[in-house]
Amino acid sequence: MKGYHLIPKGRRGKIDKKGAKNAFPQEPIMKKITILALNGAAATGITGPMDVFHLSDLNWGYTSGREPVVHFQVKIASMDGKAARCANRLYIEPHCSIHEVTDADLIIIPALSDFVDQVVAKNEGVIDWLVQQYRSGSQIAGICTGAFVLAQTGLLNGKTATTHWGFVDLFRQRYPLVRLRPECLVTDEGDLYCSGGSNACFDLSLYLVEKLCGREVAVQYAKVMVHDLGRITQSPYVMARFKKDHNDPDILKVQQWTERHYDEAISIPDLARQHGMSQRSFERRFKQATGDSPLLYLQKVRIEAAKGMLEKRSATFEEVTYRVGYEDIRSFRKIFQRHTGLRPKEYQRIYQSRPLAQ
Repeated sequence: MKGYHLIPKGRRGKIDKKGAKNAFPQEPIMKKITILALNGAAATGITGPMDVFHLSDLNWGYTSGREPVVHFQVKIASMDGKAARCANRLYIEPHCSIHEVTDADLIIIPALSDFVDQVVAKNEGVIDWLVQQYRSGSQIAGICTGAFVLAQTGLLNGKTATTHWGFVDLFRQRYPLVRLRPECLVTDEGDLYCSGGSNACFDLSLYLVEKLCGREVAVQYAKVMVHDLGRITQSPYVMARFKKDHNDPDILKVQQWTERHYDEAISIPDLARQHGMSQRSFERRFKQATGDSPLLYLQKVRIEAAKGMLEKRSATFEEVTYRVGYEDIRSFRKIFQRHTGLRPKEYQRIYQSRPLAQ
């Protein structure tokens, strides 16, 4: 059977970076997966990976008419072995406690609820255990805001990570030593992984299936899950967040004015003079208050407006460009694609309102 490779002795759970194509064909090595059931977690972050790693083998065998080959042994573990109460009040019964887990090849941390700080504090007891498991050879993956738990261990310091785009500011504030890549859907540090929004649990799980078992098996799983392989960015889903909880009333007035007049020809020097500031002072204060330069802020406002127009009506991008205050269509197309990761026509095709299928 193709698509599998030997793991050198003494390197349990480590992946041969040369890939499956350089490996000797062999029977699949059973991988031990532990999914953490944390109080306050999103249920999908637990059940989603469980379905990918546990059910896909069986479903592939059924749908293809072949004898199923089991690649993974999957367990759900809570801190104390008792049922975990998820954010939606769904209780998940674990197979064991974390202290009964031995020789896990991969440990998965689920997404957390909106109250990330509180949930991390409630599950503080899992931090030292994760560090111990990692030092014993386990790989660890954090789904969505589960990256906060992984970052809390200190293992991500100096390394890349991603998380849900809505929690980027909080993550950077709490973990400044982590190189956050919020545009990425999945980050891979060899034995530490993170993914974007909660539904990216499927993207991360399939990514790990491919890394652990090869492309052929990952394709089979993706077909069973009816899920596209190879999604790499969460940029198309990001909604611009305009910081206004600062203490500069003059800059707040500029923000409000910009959001009302974004469709007009706006000059940054003129905007500064209009609000009684020198350009240098204006740019410094604006950046300090909002985190963005005035030009970038204006671009974000216009992009959000353009996205709304493309979503709601059959306007051409040329029309949208003029309506949001640009004259150079080519320039705005580049800006739009840089911020969203999609060409305007692709964005409109995916997100435009249309009648539901009958």
